[in-house]
Amino acid sequence: MGLTRVKAKVQNPFDAQRCSILTFLVDSGAVYSMIPARRLQNLGIQASGQRTFFLANGQRVTRPVGEARITFAGQSATCVVIFGQKGDNTLLGVTTLENLGLIFDPMRQKIMPLPMHLADMAFRLTVALPVSSDVLR
Repeated sequence: MGLTRVKAKVQNPFDAQRCSILTFLVDSGAVYSMIPARRLQNLGIQASGQRTFFLANGQRVTRPVGEARITFAGQSATCVVIFGQKGDNTLLGVTTLENLGLIFDPMRQKIMPLPMHLADMAFRLTVALPVSSDVLR
């Protein structure tokens, strides 16, 4: 399997004029996207908290997180992003792709539209609610 890289626009969600085009490594194993902290700070994006993550080698790390507007393939969404540190890759994670209505196909190494299915309310109620024998009488 090869590496898939894509270009996407990153914006400050509160000031659309502050934006930058970045090259991301698509990582179907990453939950969130990661962008170098300095790039986010240059766009005026501030960390809103911290989260703990586990690296592939099992090492536990804590990184600041915030929100950025990401535009790719004609779709745009505000997404949680990790403030990357020196040595971290710029990653496009799964939740960002899902927020954009996209999915990564690792076999074809392509990003494609995410098939979205809306369940019929009657069907969901039928499946979700157990029926007791008292109701049937």
